[in-house]
Amino acid sequence: MHIFCLELQLSLPASSLKEKRGIIKSILGRSRNRFNVGCAEVDRQDNPRVAVLAFVTVSPDKTIARTALERLEDWVYESWPDVEITGADINEI
Repeated sequence: MHIFCLELQLSLPASSLKEKRGIIKSILGRSRNRFNVGCAEVDRQDNPRVAVLAFVTVSPDKTIARTALERLEDWVYESWPDVEITGADINEI
């Protein structure tokens, strides 16, 4: 069994925490439904301009797990053009 984690650092077009919450909830909810991953905002909760999101998946095959997270990163990039991905890191836990 292989556990992989994707950490995304995002720059957001939000000026308030309420706007940020709307963007983050949309990304997290849709990614859970579309990719069947566990996800959460893990850092920088008090800053409306940036966010750090973590996504986790478990698979019996390394390639499947890593590919799913790579597809998720591409999907965020394509689906939210106003959200800039400033950093992305995929690790096996």
